Amino acid sequence: MYRTLAAALICALAIALPASARDVPTGLSPRLDAQLQSNRERYGIAGQAVLVAHNGQVLYQGASGERDPATHAPATVDTIFAAQSMAKLLTSTLVMQLVDQGKVDLDAPASRYVPDLPAAWQGIHVRDFINHSSGIGEYYDRVDNRWVSKGYIGVAPDLAAALKVAAAAPMQFATGSRVQYTQANYLVLTALLEAHYRKPYPAIARERILQPLKMTSTSWGVTSVPATRAAVPYIGKDGQLQPANEDPWPDYGWGHADLQTTVGDMNRFLQALATGKLLRTATLEKLWQPQKLAGGGSNFFSTGWDTTRSDGYTQVGHDGGTRVRARLAYKGTLANGYWVFVYLTNGSARNAWSSTLVESTMAVAAPEEFPHAVLSEQLIAYALDDSAGATEAVHRWLGDSNQVAASELERAINADGYAIRESLGARKALKVFALNTELYPDSANAWDSLAECHAALGEKETADRLYAKAKALAKPAP
Repeated sequence: MYRTLAAALICALAIALPASARDVPTGLSPRLDAQLQSNRERYGIAGQAVLVAHNGQVLYQGASGERDPATHAPATVDTIFAAQSMAKLLTSTLVMQLVDQGKVDLDAPASRYVPDLPAAWQGIHVRDFINHSSGIGEYYDRVDNRWVSKGYIGVAPDLAAALKVAAAAPMQFATGSRVQYTQANYLVLTALLEAHYRKPYPAIARERILQPLKMTSTSWGVTSVPATRAAVPYIGKDGQLQPANEDPWPDYGWGHADLQTTVGDMNRFLQALATGKLLRTATLEKLWQPQKLAGGGSNFFSTGWDTTRSDGYTQVGHDGGTRVRARLAYKGTLANGYWVFVYLTNGSARNAWSSTLVESTMAVAAPEEFPHAVLSEQLIAYALDDSAGATEAVHRWLGDSNQVAASELERAINADGYAIRESLGARKALKVFALNTELYPDSANAWDSLAECHAALGEKETADRLYAKAKALAKPAP
């Protein structure tokens, strides 16, 4: 079955689609339908909805699977999914609006805008809170599958109490030196917005984003969603789906979690940003530059947006755990054109990475624009192909059809190997790591990754031998 799916996918990817999207490319919908079906079979996705758009035109909307496997209710493009941490995109946008208006300086201490900010945080800049580089602790722990704030039976009763809990925790690192994704960072931003507008956070978000954009299917908390449209969250355990049974977040946490939305609403939001309807695009392009960390290196968050540079594109967005992801991609400036990809699921048996799912649609929708995504799909197909000629075929494809630059190929294959390991297991990923050592036999990093994969499979003797090889290759020449 996998060989048949892989062959069909390779055929689909071989068809180069035009970068221009004045008209929907011929045959795109059936190819993306096939990709969604392939993803369901590969990863055991419960239900899913996907949207792809280019320069304001929706090229594809589709859904498959079940929004609730217990009742076999089907997923549709109007199904409302738990998008969780994609809520941070709304909060970031609200802060960016204030920056655009000259009312907030990202490099000023947040205490300038937040009354009664804990004393230990008085000097931390807004930029470090929004980019998770503040170093502050968390406001809850996971205890017996529940959110619990220290000193309380459950989570802290209100925003002020939650901030005090987080402030009492030790700093995790020096501010600005590295990144630690912490929900408490966005409690500070919630407090900043509420202090500025003198309104509760949900009212601010509704008035400034949801209502102007007619995002009528977006809200917070599962209790706000009609049962007839709600996607029930599932999680993978031992390769099987089971209900996630997640605690609701407190309403003061809605600036960082518990967003409920549809593919159509997320498209409206991203389109509005790309066309300057929420703030000036010049400001956005400036704010979507990764923060430089103390001591070198770059943060992978840009004013709160998960940011990568690939194939000449700036790609920004956010995920909601493994289940959902929204991504906006543009080359140079938004005026040069942009793509929107929204992939929402209610869980998968293999807890597939949401970035892997988004990139599978990028590979089909615009293979010439996103060769790294095409490479990822080719390697997944290879990992699943147990036929005798699979290795020869992937070598041939890499030599004849791969468009990833030679200088980036080793790193890209290695990264895809780790993504496959997470989504399909170490045994499947082993083939990809081994392929990298065949292509780059003098790379210490390639051998080290292969060794790590063997170690994950419990194959200690092989792992130790490969670690030794990697160590020998890493030694500088005498």
